[in-house]
Amino acid sequence: MTDARRITLLDGGTGRELKRIGAPFRQPEWSALALIEGPDFVRRVHQSYVDAGADVITTNSYAVVPFHIGAQRFATRGRELAALAGRLAREVADAAGRPVAVAGSLPPICGSYRADLFDPQAARPVLATLVDALRPVVDHWQAETLSSIEEARLVRDVVGDDGRPLWISFTVDDGGSPAGEPRLRSGQGVGEAVKAAASLGAAAVLFNCSQPEFMAAAVAAARAALGPSVRIGVYANAFPPQGSSAEANSTLHDIRADLTPPGYLRFARDWMDRGATIIGGCCGIGPEHIAALRAAL
Repeated sequence: MTDARRITLLDGGTGRELKRIGAPFRQPEWSALALIEGPDFVRRVHQSYVDAGADVITTNSYAVVPFHIGAQRFATRGRELAALAGRLAREVADAAGRPVAVAGSLPPICGSYRADLFDPQAARPVLATLVDALRPVVDHWQAETLSSIEEARLVRDVVGDDGRPLWISFTVDDGGSPAGEPRLRSGQGVGEAVKAAASLGAAAVLFNCSQPEFMAAAVAAARAALGPSVRIGVYANAFPPQGSSAEANSTLHDIRADLTPPGYLRFARDWMDRGATIIGGCCGIGPEHIAALRAAL
């Protein structure tokens, strides 16, 4: 997209939407269970976001990691399940009747929100399996919910230079004051992180799976640190604030009652005013939110 003001609309959260429509869903498998026991539910979720107006749908590969499906199952079926996640998204996108891109979801391999657990040697072969399985079908790579710069560096190294854009999305610490200096959950500053992402060749830097109140400061810090060639995006979650000991997808958090589609739209307008041109939703943000964004933006 050449127009910097053109908004690219992402999809919303997958796991919560799978649960809402009655898909097989439990801990610890989370959204991966639907790939194993009910792939058509995954297709239905992708279709719901296309129908809502999303320009990008994300492969349901976030939980296809040993952390969620177990080391033995990943060893025997990890590539198969990741390939299925990619194929389902590609089929829905290709049948949309309009341009819809497929983002290859690359999660934090050693646990969401837990920069302290990151082990590059353990993470590398898992990440390589996901990349190998998704490479034939994705339009860009979307490294999501990264808590540290080190996680981003590993993604760049494993993905390599395959001609597809790399989008790097960090999760920010939402346990403090929204007015404070924005930081990743590792404690690293957002300005430092986005400069590192740009140096890795990221075409876009995003912030996801954090409270919407904390995203505006992150966007402002990113805009101040980045040149105009790097796009900025946000897809917030609908959870209450999560402290430093939290682990994403470790339990089912309550959804905030105030984050209705109009409520979420108000936040999105603020992010856009600060320079975000990629907007979507994470956990708890569903097709109705994306439809409201499409109608308004």
